[in-house]
Amino acid sequence: MSTNQPQNLKSTGSGGAPPAEFERPTKLGDLTPYLKLLLAGETLDAQRTAAAFEAIMSGHAHDGEIGALLALLATRTPTADELLGAARVMRSHVDRVESKLDPEQLVDTAGTGGAPKTFNVSTAAALVAAAAGARVAKHGNRSRTGRGSAEVLQQLGVNVDADRATQAKCLEEAGICFCFAIHHHPAAKHAMPVRMALGFPTIFNLLGPLTNPAGARRQLMGVYEPRFLHPIAEALAALGAIRAMVIHSDDGLDELSISAPTRIVHVQNGQITEESVDPQALGLSVAPRESVVAHDLDHAARIVREVIEGKDTGPTRDMTLLNAAATLLVADKAPSLEQGLQLAAEAIDSGQATNTLRKLVELSSE
Repeated sequence: MSTNQPQNLKSTGSGGAPPAEFERPTKLGDLTPYLKLLLAGETLDAQRTAAAFEAIMSGHAHDGEIGALLALLATRTPTADELLGAARVMRSHVDRVESKLDPEQLVDTAGTGGAPKTFNVSTAAALVAAAAGARVAKHGNRSRTGRGSAEVLQQLGVNVDADRATQAKCLEEAGICFCFAIHHHPAAKHAMPVRMALGFPTIFNLLGPLTNPAGARRQLMGVYEPRFLHPIAEALAALGAIRAMVIHSDDGLDELSISAPTRIVHVQNGQITEESVDPQALGLSVAPRESVVAHDLDHAARIVREVIEGKDTGPTRDMTLLNAAATLLVADKAPSLEQGLQLAAEAIDSGQATNTLRKLVELSSE
């Protein structure tokens, strides 16, 4: 990874070069050259972004400069190059899950979070899609709400702290594993105190879903604001995604919604296209967003279990089916969302989804 400092940076002041008293020798992990570019209204290319994030992830950057870099990037939408450079560095530092399965066949349903909370849709959809034949390396974390994918899966009996060999076995034998982010991104600890001190999301919220520990080349990725749709899609294409859907619903969710149309930016073999999907056009009943909201961790886990077991036939089932259908589409297990819906429903109604969850619970605890 190149750590060359950029040259010929623009002045950050109106009077030319900064006063000499502010100049200092360049040191290892120095982010000042990149900060000057950002202060001047410039964006960073992929190489400079990679150099800056290598300094952060290797522990050489100063907390003050890390905070400044993250804050400056948060003042606007990151470019595809900035996401690409940072994601490449995160991928180079990840503790990987090595399985017998080809990463080109693996799919992830991790999203950015940050949208209004529902009931852990992506987790339920991952289980159903795995039961229908997809191979899902579900990447996730805890949530500040206390009911992220890690908490809900743990409530369902899954050992979310399973080691990487166990995760690989779950993926191979159950068709799904859970990659707990805190165990796979040790280098991210260097930025964590700064991130926790900031009261707003940073580029790291976008980078986690771009850094699947099993190297999944297929993705269903929800984003919390529509402005991220195209930069994320462009970054995924440059990172070699075989097929991906980047999504944001018109009612503000980072999931495919049953309450409103959802914008989808497709990535397929380097090509990017966009469409809007209306749940009614797929034969699903429209329901208010409040009907798919969990009130606490126990409620969230109960919803997922009842959907998986076929006991819930209302809006939460429809929401799960829709997102599982999208997962099956990007996994190339269904040729369309309509057929994906059928496969997902069959996986639940046949009991296969229940079996998949049971296997994941058993294998993760061995």
